[in-house]
Amino acid sequence: MPGAMTRALVAALLALAVALPGGAGAQGISSDDAKEILKELREIRRLLERMQAPPAGAPRAAAPQPDARVKVAVGGAFVLGRPDAPLTMVEFTDYECPFCRQFHVSTFEALKKNYIDTGKMRYISRDFPLDFHRNAMQAALAARCAGEHGQFWQLRHVLLVNANALSPDAIRKFARDLGLDEPAFRACLDGDRYRKDVEKDLADGRAAGVSGTPTFVVGRTTADGVDGVRLVGAQPYAVFDAKIRELLADKP
Repeated sequence: MPGAMTRALVAALLALAVALPGGAGAQGISSDDAKEILKELREIRRLLERMQAPPAGAPRAAAPQPDARVKVAVGGAFVLGRPDAPLTMVEFTDYECPFCRQFHVSTFEALKKNYIDTGKMRYISRDFPLDFHRNAMQAALAARCAGEHGQFWQLRHVLLVNANALSPDAIRKFARDLGLDEPAFRACLDGDRYRKDVEKDLADGRAAGVSGTPTFVVGRTTADGVDGVRLVGAQPYAVFDAKIRELLADKP
């Protein structure tokens, strides 16, 4: 729908402001990363220019605010870390999103070392493939198919690192390189086995106010998910670290 697409594109522009050098999220971005971000901006601008303005007087949904309290259920999602960790971080990601790649290569490992591996926080990946990324849905399906072989996180890593080089052939090659059973993987992927699961992630994300990627919900672990705050964009490690420390200090 035009309104939803507009919000997604605006959210992507906000993420761009975070990720570009000189913005709040500047973290030594490489020239290749900068080129991909600029490419993303051009695509967003092109799509915005093609969209018609909403009819006069049409109601407008309020834009979701970062740091708003939100609850997200995580049943059936892939979990990294101790299942009973006091905190949970949910990331809604798009495998072709350069900002998701930036977070993964610049911030994720430090969070994993300091909070996930130490049992203080569990990390949950949920999918939010954006319409203007033509290979994002297939990448999301591929990662889930790899999960059947115990290699969800391994393929997820490869896909995110190569966010600027995804194609149907490349996705299959990455799976082969991991040693996955190729006929079984191909049958899973070509059969759209997990499309409904990805669509549920999209619906749950929208219900939680997600309109662009990456978007995170960080907070207290609950029986069915997380009750926390929304953080938008590829923020620097210090932003996540401060929020996690604040949540850990806030005893329930």
